[in-house]
Amino acid sequence: MNVFGVDIGGSGIKGAPVDLERGDLAAERHKVLTPHPATPDAVLDGVCEVIQHFGWSGPVGATYPGVVVGGTACTAANVDQDWIGVNAAGLLAERLGAPVTLVNDADAAGIAELRFGAGRGRTGTVILLTFGTGIGSAVFTGGQLVPNTELGHLELNGHEAEKRASTRVKDDEDLSWQHWAHRVEKYLAHVEMLFSPELFIIGGGVSRKADKFLPLIKGIRAEVVPAQLRNNAGIVGGAMAAALAGRLAGGAPTQTPSSGPDSAERPGSDLGSAAGF
Repeated sequence: MNVFGVDIGGSGIKGAPVDLERGDLAAERHKVLTPHPATPDAVLDGVCEVIQHFGWSGPVGATYPGVVVGGTACTAANVDQDWIGVNAAGLLAERLGAPVTLVNDADAAGIAELRFGAGRGRTGTVILLTFGTGIGSAVFTGGQLVPNTELGHLELNGHEAEKRASTRVKDDEDLSWQHWAHRVEKYLAHVEMLFSPELFIIGGGVSRKADKFLPLIKGIRAEVVPAQLRNNAGIVGGAMAAALAGRLAGGAPTQTPSSGPDSAERPGSDLGSAAGF
């Protein structure tokens, strides 16, 4: 069964159909740059471009880099502030004429990693952290998601953590891998002190270069591993959330219903069960 997943990030919008049996992309992903300013209309134009590239007409699972409640964006740390209060799931569903599920980007990546990747079979406290334009987080305990944790906004040494340890900061400040790994280690130690996880999964685009920095991180009790789905985890998790929403609504996940705002599916708190999809 294929469902479309699209991942909205601070620098790029990428998506592809996802084979939910394998937990992998069913076609090579298509990516466009995130517009600046990243207003809702401009970003949704980009999302539609990615989806229409494949001629897709069925359900869509989209991720958003911030807090999402009931399909509505509630924060906007790395996109335009006009997103706050926008029912983005409903607006995108109107444009596409298909059901749309909107979830936090790191939560989507987390459910994908727990089902198909580095967190598979883990039942303790697992924290996925996505390092990119900012730092996203997904927290699981007993295989259940605690949604919208946004741990990248924790204060660390008088600064917001993602303003010190994101990969954008590494690039902007031209930090060496060793210098950046030291900042990441301090951040992980702070999160570990608060949550005592058994496993950290490091996601985002930098996960493909894990060999350059993970061996430099030594002061953490928990196991620290790269995401196995790497930067495709958000796409896979978005598709998983859309399929779950279709099941909760009693419909067929690959069926295309009528358009309109009511076609935006809302998995709500049941999204956490997608970890055992």
